[in-house]
Parts: sequence; structure tokens; C-alpha cells
Amino acid sequence: MTTRLLCRWTRLFPRCPQAATASAPLQTCTVHQTEPMCQMSLSWIRPSARHLCQGSELARMEETTLPYEQTQLVRLVEKVSTPEEVLQLWAEHGGSASDAARCLVQLNLRVMEKGGEGILQDPRCESMLETVHAQVSSVWNGSLVGLLRALTMLGLPSDAPLLCSIQNEVLWRIRRLTYRHLAYLVDWVAFQQRQGYENEALTTALLKQLELRWTELCDSRTISILMGRASLFTPSLMDKLEDKALELAESFTAEDIRRVAFALASQNRRAVPLLRALSYHLNQKPSFELKTPLLLDITYVYGKLNFHQTHVLQRIAAELLPRLSELSSLDVTRCAKSLAFLKWLHLPMFEGFAQHYVSNSENYSTLQVCNLLISFAKLNFQLGKGEEFYQKVHKALEGSFQNLEPFLKTDVVWSLCVLNQANPYYISSVTKYDFQKKLTAGGIVDRTESYRMKLLHISAFAQLEPLGITIESPTVLLPAPQGKVEVSTPLQSSLHTALQSLTNGQTQALRTAVKTIYGWTIDGELMVDSESKPIDLENLQAPHLPGGGGRDALPAGARRIAFVAWEFPNFCLRSKDLLGRFAMQKRHLQLAGFILVEVPYFEWLELKSDWQKVAYLKDKLGKAVAEDMAK
Repeated sequence: MTTRLLCRWTRLFPRCPQAATASAPLQTCTVHQTEPMCQMSLSWIRPSARHLCQGSELARMEETTLPYEQTQLVRLVEKVSTPEEVLQLWAEHGGSASDAARCLVQLNLRVMEKGGEGILQDPRCESMLETVHAQVSSVWNGSLVGLLRALTMLGLPSDAPLLCSIQNEVLWRIRRLTYRHLAYLVDWVAFQQRQGYENEALTTALLKQLELRWTELCDSRTISILMGRASLFTPSLMDKLEDKALELAESFTAEDIRRVAFALASQNRRAVPLLRALSYHLNQKPSFELKTPLLLDITYVYGKLNFHQTHVLQRIAAELLPRLSELSSLDVTRCAKSLAFLKWLHLPMFEGFAQHYVSNSENYSTLQVCNLLISFAKLNFQLGKGEEFYQKVHKALEGSFQNLEPFLKTDVVWSLCVLNQANPYYISSVTKYDFQKKLTAGGIVDRTESYRMKLLHISAFAQLEPLGITIESPTVLLPAPQGKVEVSTPLQSSLHTALQSLTNGQTQALRTAVKTIYGWTIDGELMVDSESKPIDLENLQAPHLPGGGGRDALPAGARRIAFVAWEFPNFCLRSKDLLGRFAMQKRHLQLAGFILVEVPYFEWLELKSDWQKVAYLKDKLGKAVAEDMAK
């Protein structure tokens, strides 16, 4: 404790006027001391480069000020272009451990550029390693951290004595490293962990220093490096890094924006203020060169985090459209999948994706074809002239369809049903009892229920859609979950109340939250006579219900009415077009004999009073019946 107190006092000592006068006698008496002692005394009273409370200004000074003068060897080595030249310069000049460290760092860079097998076995390289090992304590901090990275990349084993010695030296000096050095050290630690090796003491000390000294962050490059290794950090440190990134977002380069955004996506951290700031600067700065990998990565981040920024998406689409022919099959499917997650249907982009597949179908793997189909189905993207596209799709699936993983196979068949492209071969392959049993693997209730509903939709497609061939109605054998309580949304609850007012409280004339055998739920079901008045439906036949309803046939002129509430998530982004799932629901209910009365959220929310809602439903019901009579 006394030592630490004295160290802090001496850093401030020259700043105090009394201390300055007191130091004069100390300097005059040095004639009685030996030269080494004189040097120690001067360094003891010399102001430190790192004073208290100087913040980011000090960190920048530490970054740019070299603690020693560059030697001729270092200046020469930084100009060479091949590993051989680096080794030759070392053989001719030699040097200190710091010079050897700088040479090894440059050697690694040249090897990465030009290649160099067995470089560590070269006698000149071994000489550099021995020099560093003998004098590791004299190597400068920046060179020491860079040396760790360089030796690892050159292939030196993790348990090599030199690497262990350097790690111990770094651990001793860790408080004296700048924050940028700590960031580079984090990068190296993350690489070592991926290789299955970790120095726990160094990692613990490093993370502690990062947590304690986070206010020293002062440049965008360091933030982007750190956030790229977010998996190592505590949530509290990530919050602080996000705050710093938000503060310095204006100075980010396009690459910094990509790295920070990608780090957020990898950790599923939906930091909306930071994402908005990154999006703003990405869209507003004309100096940014928007390369294709950057555009694809930003699209992926938006899709992964469900972050919608229409202006940026429109710019991404405008930049990518002319480059579609240059994209690989992986790029196309990745972009289509990201846009599907965002529920953003950009017709020129998706038409371009379809044309890219038609032109380069031989380059697409089966998994990529499946992902493309699933993306098209999610957004209900119906090709105007898709004969050639679907011919190639069916041909691609011929040989490998039966080998698909069960859940993926179900998704593909369901997507083909949405796109009106399923055939009996696909349908029969997923409705067999042995196949359905595979969908219960893992015991995840929510997933099993989701795929049970998809099988019901596929079965409904087989029963209701005109396939041009008669097939046996498939049976879904997966059991429904027990004890699950369905919770109505505010829109559904409000619609149920208005429908009760519409039928004057006649409970036998109205069904709500009707679960059909097709896997679709009807928010409200009515039966009206030829004069559009509600009639009792309790004893009438209902083939859409699991039990079949009552025994009485429908009266002449009676019509089944299905009220369906369309919520905000049922639509594409900034559009009134339904997503594929709900477009298929609408199609199936109409094919099942219902007159559909659609209640979209954007119309319902404008109705403020109960009588307005009832009048709205009467008007919609009258128009739907009139359209049906006119057919």
C-alpha cells in the first residue's frame, strides 16, 4: 500500500510548486552519486506520461508516442516485401529483443502475404526467437502484444516456452498496457480459445482491466475490435461498449459499422439506439464505399435482430440490383432469407433472385434451393411466369428430397403449398405415420405443435386445392397439446364483442375462435339466410369442424360467413399484402365454402365507438354477400 501511495505521489510531485523547489537540491546533489543512481533519481522525479484524471487525451498520447527511437533495422524491415528479406536483414544487422520482436511481427505479415513453409525452422528465425526469449523483459508493450499474435499465426505451439514466457510478461505488465493493446490481446485470447487453449490467469486479468478502464476507450477501431469478441464479456461491459460505440458512431468507417453491427447480431443484442445511429451514418455518408459483403452483412444483421430501417433497405436494394449477376448462390439465398425475416418484399430483388437461380441452377445446393423456396413462401412471392423456375426446382429436388432432414422437408412441402406448386409425391412423403413420428423427436412441445399445424395445412391443400389428380386425404396423427390456453389479442377480443352485438346476443348464431380441421382458426363464424340475417347454426352440419357439427342440412340460400382479423404481423413490411401463411389461410377458407369477411387492423383501429364497429361489420358483411351473389 505504501509503495502504491508513493508511486502516485511521485507522478504528481513535479506539478506541485513546493515540490519543484524541493527537487532542486536533489538534482544538485547528484554529483555525489554514481551514474546509474543519477539516472534512477531523474526517472523517479520525471513526470509520468499517464497522470490521473486525463482520460482519453492521455490514451491517444500513449498510442502515438514511441517509448524508444526506431533503429535502422526496424526502419529497413518495415519497407521489405518478402519473408526472406526480413530474415536477411536480421542476419546482417542483429539487434535487441525489441528489434527482434518487430522483425518477427513483420515476418508474420510477409508470410501471410507471400507464404512461407517451415519459416520457424530457419536458423535466422530461431536466432530472433532466442534473442526475444533471453531479453523478453526489455520488449516494448506494443511489440510484446503483437508478438503473441505473430508467433501464434506463424505456427509456434501454444505450450512453447517462449509463448509461455511472453504471456507471463504480459500478465505482469497488464496494468501498463494501453486500452488498444488490451483490445488486440482480447483478439488473440479469442483465437486461442477457438484452438482449445486458454491461459485462465491472463484471461481473467485482461477482462478485469477492460471492465475497470472502459472510460479510456477513445477510438472507433478499438471499439469495433472489442465488440467483435463480445462473447468473452459480461453483459455490463457490453452495455458500456455499446454506450461508447453510440458516442463515437459518427467517426466509424463502413468497416467499423459492419463489425459492430455483426457483433450485436452474433450476441442477439437488439440495441435499438445504436442500430439507429449506425444506420443513419451508413445511409447519410456519401463517402462510404458500400461493397457487396458489407451490404449483405448489414441485411443479415437487420434480419437477425428484426430491425427495420426502410431507407437503408431501399439503398441496399438499389446498390445490389445491378450486382445480382456477380453474386454467388450463397449470397443470393442469404440475402433472400434475411429479407424474408424482415418481411420486406422488394419485387425487383426477388425477381432477380429467381432469374439468378434460373441462370445458375447448377451452382445451387439442395439446401440453398430449399432456403430460396422457404423465403419466397414466407413473403408469398408468386412469380408471374415461373414455369422455368419451378421446373428447375423440381428437378433439383428429385434426387435428394427424400434425404432431407424431417423438419426441413416439412418446411419445403409447406412452402410449395403456399406457392401452389405441391404435388401428390411431396404431400404423401410427409403425411406417412413413420415420418410424422420423426417430428416429435426432441420433445420440444412448441416446435411439435408448429409442425403439426403445418401438416394440417398440407392436408388441407390436398383436400381443397385442385391438384388435377385425386389422392387419398392424408391424415395428421400428431396429438394436439393438452391444457394449452389460447389468449386472444385485443383486436380479436374487440371483434368478438362486436360480433355478439351484431347477432343481438344470440349465442347459438355465433361461434368465436373456431378451430377447423384445416389447421386454421376462424375468429368469428356466422350462418346467414337468403336475407343476410343470422340463423341458428348449432344443429347444422359443419364439415370444417372436427366433429362434423350437427345433423341438419343447410337451408336453401344459406351462406357460411367467416370473420378473420388480420393483425399487424400478418402483413409484409409497410404493405397491405398478406404474408404467405395468411394468404394460404384466406385461399383455403374460401375453397372450404366460406364467404370471407376480412377485418384488417389498419381499418379496425380507426373505429372508436361500439356502434361504429357494428356498422362496419354490417357493411363488410353486406358487400361480401353481394360479391358472392354476383359470381
